[in-house]
Amino acid sequence: MKGTDKTLDFGACALQAYIAHKFNGQDLEPGLKEGAFYDPTNFTFPAGVHIAEVEVDPDTGVTKVVNWTAVDDFGVVINPMIVEGQVHGGIAQGIGQAMLEGVVYDKEGQLVTASYMDYCMPRADDLPSFTVGMTVTACPSNPLGIKGCGEAGAIAAPPALINAITDAVGHEDVAMPATPKVV
Repeated sequence: MKGTDKTLDFGACALQAYIAHKFNGQDLEPGLKEGAFYDPTNFTFPAGVHIAEVEVDPDTGVTKVVNWTAVDDFGVVINPMIVEGQVHGGIAQGIGQAMLEGVVYDKEGQLVTASYMDYCMPRADDLPSFTVGMTVTACPSNPLGIKGCGEAGAIAAPPALINAITDAVGHEDVAMPATPKVV
């Protein structure tokens, strides 16, 4: 209690709130509860740009991602290392979607890519080192000025990569996944 030498830790306070006989004759339900709902006035809108640099072997269609630069605006960033890791993971996921991951069925409708032996996902040697940067424009619709970051890499990577491939090969008829056969 402010201004006195009396104290009560939170556990003891919670215990007292659950002792029903303390509320004798009062119209109170025992317990310690609090509820709140935060409904911001607007959404958050992160933004960014991802640039993929690729080398395509014209004879085989094999595409190698040689460089990746990403600059995103996530508003005020609380933990830059975690955010950068999320961007890295999202880019890896997006590269997999754009170049490697494809569900294949045979002519009878049987799934032939039912295991990771057949379904190709990105591995470390499929990925370049990423150059990741951030700029900060505080979000006006929440008190912390933060924006979302979890999906930025995964959303930006497929179009950045397919655009790089179409630019390298000189036409826009490249479907995902951009396997060597497709390229």
